[in-house]
Amino acid sequence: MSLSVSPSVTPLVSPPVSPSVPAPSATAGPGAGSAPSAAELLDFARRTAADTALVASLPLDDQGRTWVRLDGPGGSEAWLIGWPPGTGTGWHDHGGSHGAFATAAGALREDSLAARLPTEGWRMLELAEGVDRSRELGAGGGRAFGPHHVHEVRNESRTEHAVSVHAYYPPLPLIRRYSRAGAVLRVEQVERPEDWQ
Repeated sequence: MSLSVSPSVTPLVSPPVSPSVPAPSATAGPGAGSAPSAAELLDFARRTAADTALVASLPLDDQGRTWVRLDGPGGSEAWLIGWPPGTGTGWHDHGGSHGAFATAAGALREDSLAARLPTEGWRMLELAEGVDRSRELGAGGGRAFGPHHVHEVRNESRTEHAVSVHAYYPPLPLIRRYSRAGAVLRVEQVERPEDWQ
């Protein structure tokens, strides 16, 4: 099996499009042929993360993340991503897509907001107290999320790479990137698929 891998010095939420690699049983399971639910995307991400041969085939780069696009279930967008020590995504959302990710190797830290943010018409928000959530997802751990999810994901290890599988449906229409200073969240950039292709 041949993989097309792209290194990135700048952390990306969704890597540029590269040739797809079939993932194990990408179309199997409930909902085959229909729009996959977040739970089905999580099941796909976990099954794919357990494919040790696929995970081992992803070349890792100490200078930046590497990735390969996978065939996700039901027309979803899916990625296998390698995270060097200390890399992360920054705060972002998924433009209204729901999704899931699972850690295949190493560990990832996810910080998220337990609040539904307005999707349009604002540049800065002050977040209420108590909306922050944090979790660590070691190998085999995963989580699904809805279309209004705002989070950041990072590999906090100083020495070990992490590898994960991510899936989104519908395929990402856009990504909003945010900066955060204390309770203040600001929209910094809106990316569309043509920006990462």
